[in-house]
Amino acid sequence: MLKLHFCSSSRAERVLWLLEELNLKYDLNKIKFHPSELKSDEHRNRHPLGRVPVLEDGNISIFESGAIIEYIISRHSDGSLKPIVEDKKFPLYLQWFHYCEGMVMPPMNTIVVQTLILSKERRNEEILRQAKNLLSKALAPVNKLLENNNYLIGDLSGVDFMLGHSLYMSNKLECVNEEMKNILRYLDLLSQNNAFQKAIST
Repeated sequence: MLKLHFCSSSRAERVLWLLEELNLKYDLNKIKFHPSELKSDEHRNRHPLGRVPVLEDGNISIFESGAIIEYIISRHSDGSLKPIVEDKKFPLYLQWFHYCEGMVMPPMNTIVVQTLILSKERRNEEILRQAKNLLSKALAPVNKLLENNNYLIGDLSGVDFMLGHSLYMSNKLECVNEEMKNILRYLDLLSQNNAFQKAIST
């Protein structure tokens, strides 16, 4: 039985979406986004920094959302969510899968810190402005990518569970402007996906 250690409004939603999309059986351990639970000795035994997601699969325990997505697709899917190495889309898959954490999430993390985590007196408007500018620049190529694709690289793939979820979070932070019409259309498509809806509402 798969077991997912999970917090709402976190990268763990990526994994829950994938589990639901594949209709896999799993046990969900929902943890409060608070140090009392995340930094507990029990959870630090799962993740040394006390973070989510963590996936357990029998005697295997793995953290880092990207690693978990790759693991599930490799071990628990029919292969349809990742192009084979010989497929011309394979390099695109790798590129955009890693674009998420490399280019989109760093400024988004800063925005979250500057708008939600720090107290008002500790926030820095210039740091926030710079982060929003960087995120806008990072989203522009994704908007271009979606000009001729329904999902990020054509069909639903691991890229969507990673980068697609980040686009959803960017929009929640009001960082997807009305000119990014392709991203907005894509997010509307995700809103019609039952597995995605389950993940973001759990």
